[in-house]
Amino acid sequence: MNARHLFVFSLLLLGLFYAQVAVGQTSWSTLLPTIGTFSSPRVTDLNRDGVQDIILGAGRLEFQRCDSAIIALDGKTGKLLWNRSANDQIFGSAALKDINADQIDDVFINGRSSELQAIDGATGRVIWKFDTLNYPGKSWFNFYNPQFIHDVDHDGIDDLLLANGGDIIVPPHNPNRRAGRLVVISTRTGKLLASATMPDGKEIYMSVVVNKDSLHPERSPILFGTGGETIGGNLFVGTIGMLLQGDLSSAEQLASCATKGFIAPPAWADLTNDGIKDIVVNSVDGRVMAFDGKTHRSLWSTQLLYTEAYSSMAIGYFNRDPVPDVFVSFAQGTWPDLTWTKQAMVNGINGQIEFSDSLGFYQTSSPVVADVTEDGVDEVILSVDYQLIDSLGFKSFSNTLMVIQFDKHMVVPLLEGLPGHNVSSTPWVGDLDKDGFLDIVFCNGTNPRKTYTFDGMRVNKIGTTIPLSRRHQWGAYMGSHYDGVFRSP
Repeated sequence: MNARHLFVFSLLLLGLFYAQVAVGQTSWSTLLPTIGTFSSPRVTDLNRDGVQDIILGAGRLEFQRCDSAIIALDGKTGKLLWNRSANDQIFGSAALKDINADQIDDVFINGRSSELQAIDGATGRVIWKFDTLNYPGKSWFNFYNPQFIHDVDHDGIDDLLLANGGDIIVPPHNPNRRAGRLVVISTRTGKLLASATMPDGKEIYMSVVVNKDSLHPERSPILFGTGGETIGGNLFVGTIGMLLQGDLSSAEQLASCATKGFIAPPAWADLTNDGIKDIVVNSVDGRVMAFDGKTHRSLWSTQLLYTEAYSSMAIGYFNRDPVPDVFVSFAQGTWPDLTWTKQAMVNGINGQIEFSDSLGFYQTSSPVVADVTEDGVDEVILSVDYQLIDSLGFKSFSNTLMVIQFDKHMVVPLLEGLPGHNVSSTPWVGDLDKDGFLDIVFCNGTNPRKTYTFDGMRVNKIGTTIPLSRRHQWGAYMGSHYDGVFRSP
C-alpha cells in the first residue's frame, strides 16, 4: 500500500481545512502480521530522539499466547523498538511512568487472563508480572486500564489502581458470576496492596476512574460500574480510602439498570462552572448521564433509543458556550446482534442532543477531539468501518477516519478507506515530534473479509500541517492524559 493511497485528504477539496496533509517523511504505515489489537495507542519518547514513540497491546484469539502482545514502535519511522509476550490478549491501553530513574517512561499494561505487566520502556525488559499464585484463595480475571494514585506503600512512587473481573467461562445470561474487585498494586514491585469486592456482588468490566485530590489523597473520589451485556448493574462513587480499608460497601450508588450494566469508562468534567469536576457516564442500555461532582445529584440524562454503549465518550467544546460537551458513538441493536453505530453530540449544560448521525458498522473504538479548523470550536475524529460490494457481489470492509464539524453539520472522510476493519482501537491525536502540528496515529486490521480477526494489522501515523493552536484535552482513549479527566484549558 503506497503513501498516496494511505494519506490522501478529501477535506481540502470540501473546504473544511485551511491546511493540507504532509505526506512525506512524517507519515508511515507499519504492517504487523499474525496479530490484531483491541488496544489504543499511548505515546512517550522511549529512545530519546525527541519524537514520541507508540506503545500498544495486541494478541491473537482469546486464550492464545502471543510473542508480540506488547509492542513499541519508533514514532519517527514506525520501526519496531521492542516486543513482549503474554499468555492472552493484551487489550488494555498502557499507563506510563518512570520507576527506574532513567528518565524514560516505563509501561504498565493489562489484559485477559489476569495479565498485568510492568516493562522497562527503554529496553522492553519485564520489570514484573502480576502473579496470581501469590494470592491463593482469590479469583482473578481480566485487568482493566490502570490509573496512578498516591504512594500507598511509601516507596517514593505513585501506585496503581485497577479493576479486575469478568469470568469468560460463565454463559452470557447466567447471573451466577463471581464478584469483581478493585485493587491497588505497587508500581515498583507488582505486590497487591489493597483489594475490595464490588458492593453489589456483581462482575466488573469498567476501568475505574479517579479524580485525584492532591491534599487529601484518600478522599479522592473513584467511579466504577458493574454488570455487563446481559446482566444488570450499578454505577458507584466511592473513595480511595474505602478501597484501602478493603470495604466499598459505603460507596454511593448513582445509577442502576436491571437488565444491562455499565462497561465503558466514565469521565470527569466541570459542567456546572463551579470549579468541581462533574461525572459523565454511558450505560449499556444507551443512556448518557451527568451527575454533579459535589452533591451527586443528577444533572441530566439522555437516551439514544435502540442502542447499547460499549465505548467511552469524548469531551470537548463542540459549540460556542463555555461548558464542555459530550460526544458518543453507540452500537445499534441488542447484544449480540449489533451491526451498525449511532452518534450524538450532547450539550453539556442540559443534555440536549445537538447533532446526530449513523456512521459505520459496529465497533467499540471511542472518538477523539481536536480543533482542526482553528476556529475555537472542537471537531471530533472518529474511526469508521464501512462495507463495499464489488461487481461479483463479494463484500469487503474498509476503515477510515471521519471528521465531524458540528457548527456546519459536516461529516467528511479524513483519508481514503483502508482495506480491513477496526474493532476497538481508538486513534491518538497530538504532536508526536513537537513541531507544533497535528499528528494522528491509528490502527486497523488488514483482513477485508472479516470484522473480528487477529491475523494482521497496521499501525498508521499521519503527519499534518494543521497547527495545534491551543491545548487539546481529549486526543486519546480516556483523554490526552489517559485518566478520564477533562481539564479546562
